[in-house]
Amino acid sequence: MTEKLNILFASAEVVPFAKTGGLADVSGALPKALKELGHNVIVVMPRYYCIETSKLEKIPQPLGVPMGVLGEFWAGVFKTTLPQSDVEIYFIDYEEYFGRAGLYGDHNGGYPDNDKRFIFFSKAALQLCKMLHFTPDIVHANDWHTASLPLLLKTRFVHDFAYAASVLTIHNLQHQGYFPKEDIEVLEVGWEYFNPHSLESLDGINILKGGIAEADAITTVSKKYAQEIQTPQFGFGLDGHIRAHSSKLFGILNGVDYTQWNPATDPFIAKNYDFDDMRGKQLCKRDLQQRFGLDLRDDVALIGFVGRFAKQKGIELIANVIHSLLDSDIQIVMLGTGESWAESFFSEVAHLRKNFAVHVGYSNELAHKIEAGCDMFLMPSLFEPCGLNQIYSLRYGTLPIVRAVGGLDDTIVNFDENSKTGNGFKFYDATPEALYNTVIWAVDVYENKKEAFAKMQRFAMREHFSWEDSAKEYTKVYEFALRHKRGEYDEA
Repeated sequence: MTEKLNILFASAEVVPFAKTGGLADVSGALPKALKELGHNVIVVMPRYYCIETSKLEKIPQPLGVPMGVLGEFWAGVFKTTLPQSDVEIYFIDYEEYFGRAGLYGDHNGGYPDNDKRFIFFSKAALQLCKMLHFTPDIVHANDWHTASLPLLLKTRFVHDFAYAASVLTIHNLQHQGYFPKEDIEVLEVGWEYFNPHSLESLDGINILKGGIAEADAITTVSKKYAQEIQTPQFGFGLDGHIRAHSSKLFGILNGVDYTQWNPATDPFIAKNYDFDDMRGKQLCKRDLQQRFGLDLRDDVALIGFVGRFAKQKGIELIANVIHSLLDSDIQIVMLGTGESWAESFFSEVAHLRKNFAVHVGYSNELAHKIEAGCDMFLMPSLFEPCGLNQIYSLRYGTLPIVRAVGGLDDTIVNFDENSKTGNGFKFYDATPEALYNTVIWAVDVYENKKEAFAKMQRFAMREHFSWEDSAKEYTKVYEFALRHKRGEYDEA
């Protein structure tokens, strides 16, 4: 590492305080790994009203946030540290915007003022730095919610943070932040940024598009996803824009917090185990079968799914083949919540089939039990920027069955029938037939090639995807961003 950096890490969600997806996991882990490397990191997020303040420290000074034509708003600030670390995390408290049950929306969809909410939050993050007399070398923005930060550093806050470089991480390109063009008057970035090469999109603004244009460096959460988002299939309309900025685009695979996801120490599972003694995994399987009311059988292949019931996660593919799969001698358990049709559909399947069970909702304990108790884990995503559950599954000896996209393709090595090597099973076409055939193939290996299956499990459990490695890669990107900021251009 060439120098110790001051890093502002701004995120709309952070584990364990608020989570809807992988963004929260990254935001809760990467800052700690950066701190371990010697950097000085502060994290900032909204204080949603699901976050109790009783264990937080209240900052006595109010925070003024300029909102352009809307005037100046005043927010409260709380602070604590990320668990098992001394990394400070600050919470922006403003009831009108964050005093709601949902993070981004409710059953009616996204909140209609999400533009104002996250413009406010992004500006508040920079105002907080001024209040704390914290001068960032790097402002690290995440997804569309904070993608206005690279623009703000060049405009409204240019005199406050003249030497700060910006890095924008795209965790999911599908969500981009389309809003009316009048928001430029709230952003205070200047109408010159309302052009097709920056914010302008369909006579409105696209905050993520503007962030991509103005950031000093862009990252995605896997190398494959960095390639995919430059194609029409995965680019969600921004593939050409991203290709134009590909010289500053990097793919860095997310790490895993093995203090939380390790079968040798996991407090949620029935019996701890590891690759040198896997007897406990069979007890975890029995425990999971009992928990879900399935037949207590050691010989049947048990397949798990944990995730959002959403199209992106391949939930429609699963729905198309679930009955055909259940006609085979296998068991399937699912944990998740999402689209109402899917919640109802899989609940009905559970009533009809004795070898299928579902828990609609989220339970961290159940998620751990599924990882430990299943033989295989299903992730048939239509796209997957990184994915974490397949990496958790590897550590638990639960072989992933995945579609070869994004981080799933980067982390899973397809089983080779000749060499009997690999750590999972992959398919390529987003079709029910491809999913069905791959699951049946995996079950056949489980049932009829037991030595090969056991060898794959032991290989999978030895794999390691650490946040330390990821943090070192991010440090290189930060150094690139600083050179870019100074005009010392080089190629990614």
